[in-house]
Amino acid sequence: KLAGRTLFITGASRGIGKAIALKAARDGANIVIAAKTAEPHPKLPGTIFTAAQEVEAAGGKALACVVDIRDERQIGEAVQKAVEQFGGIDILVNNASAISLTGTLETPVKKVDLMLGINLRGTYLTSKLVIPHLLKSRSPHILNLSPPLNLNPVWFKNHTAYTMAKYGMSMCVLGMAEEFRGQIAVNALWPRTAIQTAAMEMLGGDGIGKQCRTADIIADAAYAILSQPKDYTGHFLVDEDVLKEQGVQDFDQYAVQPGHPLLPDFFLDDAPEALVEQMEQHGATPAFKPPSSSSATPPSSGPIENTFDVIRGVINEDVVKSTQGIYQFDLSGEHGGVWFLDLKSGSGSAGQGQPPVKADVVMTMDSNDFSKMFAG
Repeated sequence: KLAGRTLFITGASRGIGKAIALKAARDGANIVIAAKTAEPHPKLPGTIFTAAQEVEAAGGKALACVVDIRDERQIGEAVQKAVEQFGGIDILVNNASAISLTGTLETPVKKVDLMLGINLRGTYLTSKLVIPHLLKSRSPHILNLSPPLNLNPVWFKNHTAYTMAKYGMSMCVLGMAEEFRGQIAVNALWPRTAIQTAAMEMLGGDGIGKQCRTADIIADAAYAILSQPKDYTGHFLVDEDVLKEQGVQDFDQYAVQPGHPLLPDFFLDDAPEALVEQMEQHGATPAFKPPSSSSATPPSSGPIENTFDVIRGVINEDVVKSTQGIYQFDLSGEHGGVWFLDLKSGSGSAGQGQPPVKADVVMTMDSNDFSKMFAG
């Protein structure tokens, strides 16, 4: 389907960007690898040149370009080289991204500038410079690797700068899809679960891999989107949903460790606290653990915490499927506080604080009655 098409992919030297490049290369596509890594990195695998070799080996044609997407001149030169070598550009994949899951006071301004410069400004700038060429293509697409615009404050409170920067990529989709409707397809793609990449290992430590899917799931979903006509536009898509629509039923093929519980990704339904808990439960060490909420937090050995430990031990996907409800418990008395039980999304979650989305049922009761209710 993508034979002879030219894809300009930012951040394609490794991870998700490279996986999308290789999927298209197997069709015989031309791939412009626009990334910063020309020399081997001490901690991260791959360079633009090793990625280019893999693209050629997979059956595609490759052009490796050193591009820092904060630099207008470097982007412009890469675009020009691509047009000269391949005769045009059909598809732009804005994949390059920077991440720092830190609070406002803990985030150095240099990091803020990096995230806004790459995620938001870099995506906008690359799109601006590639669009004139996309307008000449018969099947033009822009695909941004960015999340649905979920305005639940839980996705801002622990890392405002990162969320602003990442949502900037999504706002490019919102605006450009409308601006170029009928001329260019502009969509966003985001994973349902964590994806095994070097960045994820830096965020979650060695134990994170088994809770992830491989980048192949994103590559397959991207391929399905990029095979659509140009009037397929303005969508905020999740990889699993895209592939289910394509008839895919076996998602174990994408699991790093088939059968192991998967970690839901950010910006969807599961609250950050629930993600941290799941990561730790399966041996990972989250670099983004949110601060504990307040001095009203009951000690971990308290009766309410103990009750929720039991609840967490019994909830699973089957319970979630049969229940489909989110419960909030406003407890008063000796062990007062707010707790939630999410039996609606993923494999379920439970813990202290507000539920990730509005509760279907809010129960107000004395904490001792709550303990008795679950004990009895």
